[in-house]
Amino acid sequence: MPPADDRDESRDEQLDRNWDELLQELRITQTGLQLLSGFLLTLPFTQVFAGLDSAQKWLYLALVLVASLAVGLNLTPVMLHRRVFGDHVKERVVEVGHLVSQAVIVAIALLVTGVATLIFSVVVSWTVGFVVGATLVVVLVILLLVVPRRLEPR
Repeated sequence: MPPADDRDESRDEQLDRNWDELLQELRITQTGLQLLSGFLLTLPFTQVFAGLDSAQKWLYLALVLVASLAVGLNLTPVMLHRRVFGDHVKERVVEVGHLVSQAVIVAIALLVTGVATLIFSVVVSWTVGFVVGATLVVVLVILLLVVPRRLEPR
């Protein structure tokens, strides 16, 4: 059972605080998404793109889809809030926003792993790309799943 919260706030104040914290987290993910998406969108207009093999082009297209979905997911809580603003459903909005923000983080982890795999496959080789991608998967699973679970109250 989680420890008692010592804050002296009403349920509405707690929801407002949780919503503000969620928005701040979404702002942070937005910057990374913009950088990665921007990188991906410029790639076809470079000379290097023509030299990609078929698998690299398919990986690139998959990454563009993941980036697009991640951007859409990142916008979802804000649009949800705008859509039901004033309907007194903030608790549901915060709950859905929390779930969507976790999906955004998973999408970013996939995107980071895929981009690194693509870059290493182009610059060095597919073998090195796969090793880097697999290593990133392990590291990100530890950072995003294992560490938070270890910090949960017992």
